[in-house]
Amino acid sequence: MGLQCFVSKKEIIIDAAGWSDLLLGVVVGAIKPPNPMLMERRIPTSSFQSPNFEAKKYLSDAVRIADEIIDVMKPDHETCFKVSGSYVLSGLRMHLQNSGYNVLKVEDTGELKGMVERGYLRWCAKEGVPQQVLGEKNRFWAFLDWVAERPQLREGLVKTGWASWQRKWKEEIYKKSRLAKNSAA
Repeated sequence: MGLQCFVSKKEIIIDAAGWSDLLLGVVVGAIKPPNPMLMERRIPTSSFQSPNFEAKKYLSDAVRIADEIIDVMKPDHETCFKVSGSYVLSGLRMHLQNSGYNVLKVEDTGELKGMVERGYLRWCAKEGVPQQVLGEKNRFWAFLDWVAERPQLREGLVKTGWASWQRKWKEEIYKKSRLAKNSAA
């Protein structure tokens, strides 16, 4: 199938952002060159929380998004889907292939990567994450510190299904929160 992608003049490019970030879910974006219009969908935070995370609900959410992309962008079977190699899109890639589409797993989606990343950051800002936190070079630590400021309120925005959250980070942020309250008193 990959060879047909090299000769195809029709393509749809798909990428995702937020997979490795502590907060929220994942933004999936698609474009159909030469039209730069972005189709953006979200895999909800709840798909990354128990019991959905353990059931890998995020993979079926990505398949649902693939069907929406097909409905909106109307590809034919000559269209090549160039899809990021991100794990969260693995089910989407398989679904497209099983539906008879040409699919090429790519490392670089060009300008789409930045578009989807900006979509993820807009989502974070909409949920109340301050711009200075979003601008940090290593967002994981900035997000962790931000959640620790008010863990009872902000834990609902966290990918709590992660084993590392359950094993380590949850306890760390609550401990950090208690220490901050005690030192302020």
